[in-house]
Amino acid sequence: MKYGVFIFPTDTAIRPDVLAREVEARGFDSLWIPEHSHIPTSRKTPWGGQAGAPPLPDMYWRSLDQIVALSQAAAVTTTLKLGTGITLLAQRDPIWTAKEIATLDFVSGGRVIFGVGYGWNKEEMAQHGTPYLKRRDLMRDKIRIMQALWTQDEAEYEGEHLSLEPSWAWPKPAQKPHPPIVMGAAAGPKTLADMVDYCDGWIPLATRHDIGGEIKRVRQAVSDVGRDGDAFEVTAYSAKTHMVEDLEEAGVDRAVFSLPPLGAEEVIPRLDKWANELGLS
Repeated sequence: MKYGVFIFPTDTAIRPDVLAREVEARGFDSLWIPEHSHIPTSRKTPWGGQAGAPPLPDMYWRSLDQIVALSQAAAVTTTLKLGTGITLLAQRDPIWTAKEIATLDFVSGGRVIFGVGYGWNKEEMAQHGTPYLKRRDLMRDKIRIMQALWTQDEAEYEGEHLSLEPSWAWPKPAQKPHPPIVMGAAAGPKTLADMVDYCDGWIPLATRHDIGGEIKRVRQAVSDVGRDGDAFEVTAYSAKTHMVEDLEEAGVDRAVFSLPPLGAEEVIPRLDKWANELGLS
């Protein structure tokens, strides 16, 4: 079992470079950073798209840029995996995103895990020109454009909604054929089809009911299309140290523990506590 750490880095929290050093020094394998470009103040969409959700915490609109923060982390570490947890690809430009992820993977020596998700904030997406009901289809085309740019010397793609004319783009990622793509979303039928189609792993929540059964279903679906289901990596978010044994038994490959967006004086003792409980230090 591998162990990672998640945080919303903000302008009032521990710096990403400081945190990355401390995370790597304690034996954690990965640092995961989410993203939101902005949060429209209308707040029409409830937190997570769930009716009755509590007010959205300000870390969502105070968060640092994901790729810049992970670049800081890369510059001060040598083995730490750099997880985008998650990139809201449906509302992003895929050509620029391909360049950013390829560059981060190149300069870090192949340490990127590319976590993606459809997104839930309708008004945030709308500001980027992304129709909410088209987000899945758009993300599929954007992934294909990125894969073409990462793997082809003269990249091109023709999709249902988007296309890429023959183009040159470097650097190519250090990892071949490209950084692993992992899906952060509940494994409903449409999402499962996308995971089977273009993903290398899945990010469920550790609090999900019957996580073992869900993992078996996902890996079986991957195997059913001739891929290696056992190699389909599962990273469980929102883990607690007391869950680790059950998560490992369920087939989870990595447990990720969530830090609050606070200063070093609050964050580092939590890292120490987890490292001690997990036998990392």
